[in-house]
Amino acid sequence: MKKLSILFAAVVMFMSFGVAKAQKVATADVSAILNMMPEKIKAEEQLKAFSTAKQAEIEKLATVWQADVEKYKAAAEKMTQPQREAKEGELTKTQQQIQAMSQAAQKDFNEKSEAAYGPIEKRLNDAITRAAKANGWDFVFDSATNGLIYKAGPDATAAIKKELGL
Repeated sequence: MKKLSILFAAVVMFMSFGVAKAQKVATADVSAILNMMPEKIKAEEQLKAFSTAKQAEIEKLATVWQADVEKYKAAAEKMTQPQREAKEGELTKTQQQIQAMSQAAQKDFNEKSEAAYGPIEKRLNDAITRAAKANGWDFVFDSATNGLIYKAGPDATAAIKKELGL
């Protein structure tokens, strides 16, 4: 009985080693591939232009608001209480509008970013899948990921670039 269990354990170990050995693993520098994709470069330029325009618009309003605050501080002593309260309310309302505009701009940027990068990521993932199938790789790890446990194996970067036409 003891010999049978030892034999069974040996067979299980041999089979598991054979299965693990049969799996092919490759690594790819996904970040480098992404940075070479023309559509990613174009998306980054468009997002940067959008962000710069929104930021300039918000800064312009903030500058006008700041100037109004300085004017109010200089003239506050000469104003009546109701005038001060009205001006403070106006300044607070403008400040809230600037904050709301900033939040809306951030939301718009995030939506544009997701819309721009979604198809790029899909195209890259499809290329990785095609390259893995063509080369018989069972797993492809991102070589730049800190959580990577196993980094040996063939480098899939060139095959993925080929699939993307880069």
